[in-house]
Amino acid sequence: MLKIAYHPIYKHPLPKGHRFPMEKYELLPQQLLHEGTCNADNFFEPERPNDKYILAIHEPEYYYDLVNITLDQRSARKIGFPLSEVLVEREVMIADGTIKASEYALRHGIAMNIAGGTHHAYTNRGEAFCLLNDQAIGARYLQKKALANKILIVDLDVHQGNGTAEIFQNDDSVFTFSMHGKGNYPFKKELSDLDIALDNDTNDNTYLKILKDTLPKLIDEQQPDFIYYLCGVDVIASDKLGKLGMSVEGCKERDRFVLQTCKDLQIPIMCSMGGGYSPDIKIIVDAHANTFRLAQDLFF
Repeated sequence: MLKIAYHPIYKHPLPKGHRFPMEKYELLPQQLLHEGTCNADNFFEPERPNDKYILAIHEPEYYYDLVNITLDQRSARKIGFPLSEVLVEREVMIADGTIKASEYALRHGIAMNIAGGTHHAYTNRGEAFCLLNDQAIGARYLQKKALANKILIVDLDVHQGNGTAEIFQNDDSVFTFSMHGKGNYPFKKELSDLDIALDNDTNDNTYLKILKDTLPKLIDEQQPDFIYYLCGVDVIASDKLGKLGMSVEGCKERDRFVLQTCKDLQIPIMCSMGGGYSPDIKIIVDAHANTFRLAQDLFF
């Protein structure tokens, strides 16, 4: 059965006019239930994890400044959200959702987190709506529990996974692959193990050819026994924070290729949703829902 992490705290309200579309976290599970892609049994609620799993990635001073809401104003501004206890609790729950979804993926081949993909969080700071790096926390959890050895992070959000790159910069056991817009945030990129920077307005054909030429070779070279997939839908042309030129169908084909590749090679995959900022919320929800529809069709 497809297992999906979701908690009501994911839809934490933000001040009116904030550009981050929190409503997608409520609308996406509703859509999946309404159309029959999922039922209530597919969803599980994350809980607060043991701090040690977060501290395996993040520096204690930074983490406890978050928890105690004592982060200095400059650092808080870089996060982009108004800092609050509820916001920090939300990020902690997202991390646990990814931890537990990783274990489900080992059992069922795939699992998902409605939220997550917080790849701009560094070991010692947050940026761009990201406080704690959920996939990095999940990866280290699997390794500490001896549930996985070599891990590949496939980050196809339109923005480079700069925090993830920094966290694993000196760690050969986790390979970081980021394929992103050349002209997008972050404007000072970190060095992933493999970065592919795409020109503005890159279309479906160009994007998919690069991905299909790259991913199978990368998997063959690295031989991962677990894959994290950050499947942001901000690669779509209508996205107000992205600069690529993909269609919703092209984005769906991207997901189909990644998921099918993992299934064919019998490599467990855990998916975090990542970004999506099109002005029309229906486009965001439909593009994200495609990933769940494909997971059900291909794996179950």
